[in-house]
Amino acid sequence: MSGRFIAVVGPSGVGKDSVMQGIAARDPRIVLARRVITRPGDAGGEDFDGVTVAEFQALEDAHAFALSWEAHGLHYAIPAAIKTHLQDGRDVLANLSRAALILAKDRFARFEVINLTADHDVLAARLAARGRETDKQIAGRLDRAAARLPDGIEALHLDNSGPLEQTVQAALDRLYPVRA
Repeated sequence: MSGRFIAVVGPSGVGKDSVMQGIAARDPRIVLARRVITRPGDAGGEDFDGVTVAEFQALEDAHAFALSWEAHGLHYAIPAAIKTHLQDGRDVLANLSRAALILAKDRFARFEVINLTADHDVLAARLAARGRETDKQIAGRLDRAAARLPDGIEALHLDNSGPLEQTVQAALDRLYPVRA
């Protein structure tokens, strides 16, 4: 049986990468997809492969991506190498933009979504602690935090306002009820 492509979505500062790393650390059969993004590799935040727009386009033309999309003025992609993991029956966790969910749903036979949320004050504090954005940029991110998922997308909704381990355990319990 093929593995599941599990998209993890939520507003900036909600802890998508931390939750994904926590899930993967608990089960070696889970693979984290490393995104390719058109921003400098030393920009901070998640582990990703930074490329120029020209490099991104060349990779896309060479069919090096399983999935690609644009958001917030950047190009994002999930490398085609994840297809091997899925064929081997491993689940792949990927940090996706909400705008890419319909494309991903159409692309992967076994597709699920984890939608992470957090209280407004928790998000504001996390975004400020990152030190990457101005107050105005943080306000814009907070305004977008309540954005809905696209129609036709069902998701496992988890609140990540509390301890990380609590959210990781809740995700594992829901994704793998037999293992719980």
